Amino acid sequence: MSGKKKIRIMDHELVPKHEVVPKEEAIKILKELGVTPQQLPLLRASDPVAREIGAKPGDVVRIIRKSPTAGKIVIYRFVIAG
Repeated sequence: MSGKKKIRIMDHELVPKHEVVPKEEAIKILKELGVTPQQLPLLRASDPVAREIGAKPGDVVRIIRKSPTAGKIVIYRFVIAG
């Protein structure tokens, strides 16, 4: 036993909620936004949060952030290798 405690990045108060969007929902969202996945901001599969939520290259990730003016903001990122 190593004695090190595994730290969950998603438990930190400054890390917004991340979730992998199901494929069917991602297709619908991309159509509504009028963009291709490659036009979304990118997220590397090696990113610590991407690894923690199990995001794989080709996935779309939804990020929900708190906003002092808008209440909450939803953004999407396209997962790439690396």
